Amino acid sequence: EGQSQYDIRLPELMDEDEPFLSNLDIFLFSLIAGLIVYWLIFRKKVEPIPEFKKLDAQTTRETSFIDKMKKTGKNIVVFYGSQTGTAEEFSNRLAKDAHRYGMKGMSADPEEYDMSELSRLPEIENSLAIFCMATYGEGDPTDNSQDFYDWLQEGDADFTGVKYTVFALGNKTYEHYNAMGKYVDQRLAELGAQRIFDLGMGDDDGNLEEDFVSWREQFWPAVCEHFGVEATGEESSIRQYELKVHSDLNMNKIYTGELGRLKSFENQKPPFDSKNPFLAPVTVNRKLNKAGDRHLMHLELDITGSKIRYESGDHVAVYPINDSVIVNRIGEVLGVDLDTVISLNNLDEESNKKHPFPCPTTYRTALTHYLDITNPPRTNVLYELAQYATDPTEQENMRKMASSSPEGKALYQSWVLDSCRNILAILEDFPSLRPPIDHLCELLPRLQARYYSIASSSKVHPDSIHICAVVVEYETKTGRVNKGVATNWLKSKMPTDNGHKATVPMYIRKSQFRLPFKSSNPVIMVGPGTGIAPFMGFVQERGWLKEQGKEVGETVLYYGCRHKNEDFLYQEELDEFEKTGVLTALNVAFSRDQADKVYVQHLLKKNKEAVWRLVHTDNAHIYICGDARNMARDVQNAFYEIAEELGGLSRAQAVDYIKKLMTKGRYSQDVWS
Repeated sequence: EGQSQYDIRLPELMDEDEPFLSNLDIFLFSLIAGLIVYWLIFRKKVEPIPEFKKLDAQTTRETSFIDKMKKTGKNIVVFYGSQTGTAEEFSNRLAKDAHRYGMKGMSADPEEYDMSELSRLPEIENSLAIFCMATYGEGDPTDNSQDFYDWLQEGDADFTGVKYTVFALGNKTYEHYNAMGKYVDQRLAELGAQRIFDLGMGDDDGNLEEDFVSWREQFWPAVCEHFGVEATGEESSIRQYELKVHSDLNMNKIYTGELGRLKSFENQKPPFDSKNPFLAPVTVNRKLNKAGDRHLMHLELDITGSKIRYESGDHVAVYPINDSVIVNRIGEVLGVDLDTVISLNNLDEESNKKHPFPCPTTYRTALTHYLDITNPPRTNVLYELAQYATDPTEQENMRKMASSSPEGKALYQSWVLDSCRNILAILEDFPSLRPPIDHLCELLPRLQARYYSIASSSKVHPDSIHICAVVVEYETKTGRVNKGVATNWLKSKMPTDNGHKATVPMYIRKSQFRLPFKSSNPVIMVGPGTGIAPFMGFVQERGWLKEQGKEVGETVLYYGCRHKNEDFLYQEELDEFEKTGVLTALNVAFSRDQADKVYVQHLLKKNKEAVWRLVHTDNAHIYICGDARNMARDVQNAFYEIAEELGGLSRAQAVDYIKKLMTKGRYSQDVWS
């Protein structure tokens, strides 16, 4: 290889009279030799700065969970399909539970392992696979279980001898309730696996925690019976991580809020995703409503130079930080110096999860950037912390709330959930409860990214992403004021903050919420309140298509708000779109401007002939965005009624008619509850 760069060949036939090397040759030869010497001596200096290698675990991680289980003596594997961290949390709890029954469990992310190895599970004695599967969006798998889902659909594996059970996490207000959990449960059985306990159904619209606890209370006795094992009676709390306090660590080695690579916020490199968000400068932050006691806002994030691409209908995920007032108060109550630099290291050295959050870091950073301190804690957190309450009544109440007894469940529901008590409120209201802060940090769930429907079109705004949101703030039954983490944080992000640019860590999540492929198809958009967001993008895009000379079908919007003079969002823009004919029809329901409340579904019914013509004759696509609990259901019922009345269908046929539109991708929802 030595010569490849400077291949010096002498002429093969030389004339006797010519000197062996001419002056020019000597000059060139010296130049090249000089360059080689220079290159050899100085090459170290001009090498580019090496890329930070990901941790060894990333590069040498084994993809065989079977080998890992054998190596570490585990016989239960708990896979999770998790978007917001709850399924992962449940899977950790189940893996930990196994210990009480003389078994050993591990929690596993299907994205990190070769799932075709599932057929090898019977090689391990008394083995069991548990799946905690959340459903995201319109019956879709979570990002981390997408590949597993695709593989299950295509595959024809033989799972004879594999024993499994599934707990599904979903929300009843959504059309495709627990679709992913149901699918995995049914598909594993089709492929020959043996279901040893019934599918658990968790409903986040009700009380997901209670659904899980009730299922788990029946599940473990069934496992014991199946494998002929008995509970060891070890109810004690087992620590998963051990605390290491760093006294003399270089500041450059300490995480300050980054999610993946250390210093990734100072030294940004694409591609940007959930582990490597882009810090987008805020260029606009304005209040949208003219009056009223709410704060509705429009923000614009600058993505210039980030190589980030998005389509109308996609979601932008932002990573918020917690309110420093709550963080400081937790430090105060627990009497801790929050700037102590620590690591929490997994006691199970074989685990892929070395730390519960990026370490080393400070307690302050953990409580600000990494941990969820505002949601009501789940029962397992209360159970594990109870041992630190020195007042016997307080300890008993905590244990009771974490138990499966009816009065315990009722107490948890009223005292924690209905009263919206976060961890700080619990510490304040149980004065004898003073846990070590490191155990508290181990138990709290991770702070999650928040998703917003993008309110712009990349055809019109390629370098900018628009967000429309309402600031969440309410008083709880205990008289405390709870503030939404992300919306209050976004509200404070002003374009220039004392000369500093305010930035928001973000990435894009693709969605199925898309304008029709053929621009000539009409669209009916129903989006009251902040549900208007994706439709601002849709309307901008339809306007752009029109300008390009494309044939654009009818573009009809149904929007709703409380009062015309208070919270009519984007009124000027929408009026302009209507004036220029980009919006064919703008129908607005002002719910509180008259004695009887008027909502979007009433306007749809009022215009039923036009609606039915667009849907039935003109191939219109229907889009619904906003509240899942009431609005989406009421709007769907309005479509059923229109189909019954004008299509002459029975209720069952009307329901089937709308279902078929959904299957064809002509009835799409982007809803939240």
